[in-house]
Formats: sequence, structure tokens, C-alpha cells
Amino acid sequence: MDPDDKHGIAEKMSDNLPQTIGIDISKASLDCHVHPAGAERQFSNTAKGHKALIAWLRQWPVERIAYEATATYHRALEAALADWPCVKLNPERARRFAQATGTLAKTDRIDAMLLARMAATLQPPVRPARSAQQAQMAELINARDGLVRDRTALKNREKNLTIAFLKRQCRQRLEQIDRHIEALDTEIANLIAADAALARRHEILTSIAGVGTLTANQLIATMPELGSLENKQAASLAGLAPVARQSGQWKGKSFIRGGRANVRQALYMPALVAARYNPDLKAKYQQLVTAGKPAKIAITAVMRKLVVTANALLKADRCWTQSPA
Repeated sequence: MDPDDKHGIAEKMSDNLPQTIGIDISKASLDCHVHPAGAERQFSNTAKGHKALIAWLRQWPVERIAYEATATYHRALEAALADWPCVKLNPERARRFAQATGTLAKTDRIDAMLLARMAATLQPPVRPARSAQQAQMAELINARDGLVRDRTALKNREKNLTIAFLKRQCRQRLEQIDRHIEALDTEIANLIAADAALARRHEILTSIAGVGTLTANQLIATMPELGSLENKQAASLAGLAPVARQSGQWKGKSFIRGGRANVRQALYMPALVAARYNPDLKAKYQQLVTAGKPAKIAITAVMRKLVVTANALLKADRCWTQSPA
């Protein structure tokens, strides 16, 4: 058989295999690589480009579409690919994968190829994308978090002011920030009330003793996967699953790392409240403290229990009830 014919048959066979797509996203363009077919193409990062990309993808059986989180540049593409099996990869992990393969060069085409190879090799789980409403909530909550940070910084600065004019300006700015935060809270509440699915998630989360409105809002916006995960996956995604350290006969202390820092921050105060007023979690906290565990570790365990409970309740579509004594 002619070598060219063999090559053509091999290409057709690879095209029929499940394909993993790597997409390197920039402000203006999308560089795409198909693995193992090896096809490459660039599209504009616009609504028209997204439609052209989807039409191009339909020629293969697509198993995964992998891309990196890029602040704002990936959001429109993520919405356009809502019905496709997408995985959003951590940029740091993607770079380490490139280093592990010995790839030193860095271009958009190479990054797209490495993203495809990484997703095909590691097969990260495909999780449901955020809905348009959840994406709006996330943006509103980010804006609120920024205002809260500004308010804290301004209050700290106010303590060192001695001039009456500056003190007056600082108070006016603080009042303005408070009004903006109040307006954002109202907008978030209206967004939740207008969507039955979000309202139900909010109802379930706030039924848990210790979880208030702000924490529920954060979980809805930043952990849309809750309710579709196994308990260990939920804890790991929040960065609350202990990581073991062991080599030979040596065994170090386990610790938590990675995951979503904003979720951990949102769960810290509810964990303190739950350790006092949620009967189930209060018993868990006291058990750990009695066993000699530091309070910080006991609170972390309560945080982990909170996110696992939230995941289980959302999966079962039921509100929290206190366990019988």
C-alpha cells in the first residue's frame, strides 16, 4: 500500500476516535488544537467566532473541551459552549504539565496543544457550567467583595487622620460604600428571587444552621457544581480535604491546600457559628477538641462538614433538619 494511503487511513481512524479540544484564549482570538486528530485552527473571540468554532467542532465526537480560566476573556466562550463537555483548567497546573513534558517554548498554538494533551491524559471531570444567572451573581459578589475590602482599608486609614476635612471626606466615602453595598445586596436578592432554581438552592443552603444569606450567595455563585459531586470531591474543590504527606517510614502532618479560597473565606465565620449553635457540628467540634486537636483544625473540619452537608442536601433537593438526639 502507498505510504500516503496509509497516512490517510490513519487520519480517518483518528478522526473517528473521541477527541479532546484544547483552546488557548486571548482577548482577540481562540487558538484550537484537536487531539489526537492533530487539527488546528484559530477563531476570533467574538460571538461570530464562537459560532464558527462550534460548527467546526461538529465534525468530531468531542469528549472534552479544555481551556484555562482567564479572568474575563473566557466568559463569553464558556456561555457559548454551555451544552458541550467543557473543563476549566488551572493555569498553574497547565504550566507545570508543560514543564513535565519538557516543553519550554510558549506560544498560543503550543498552549492549545498542551491543554488538549493535558485534558486527554488526566481526564479531569466534566462539571456543569455556571448558568447565566450564576455568572451574574458571581460578578455582583466580586463587586461587593471589592467594596468590603475598600471599606476595611478606609476604616483603617481613618484612624490615622487628624485633619477635619479629611475625616469628613472619609466619612462621606464610607457612607457611599455602604449605600453601594446595600444596593448590590438588593440586586443579588432580586436576581435569586427571579429564578426558581436559584431560589430553591438558596432556601436549602440557608436552612443549614450557621449558613446565612451572604455565605449562601457565595456558594451559589462560586460553586455551581455543588449537588452534582461526591462528598470528597466537594471538600477537595473547596480546598478543605486534608492532603497526606508520607515517604517511606516518615509520616508528616496532613494539611489543606489549593481549592477555592473565596469559598473557604465564606465558610469560616459560619463554621464558628455552627460550632456553637448547630447541634450536629457542635458535637463534632467538641469531639475533636477533646481528642487534643487544635481549635484551628477543628474549625477546618466543621467547614469541611458544612460544604459536604450543602452538597448532600442540594443533591437530595431537601432542606436541613437537625438530627434526632
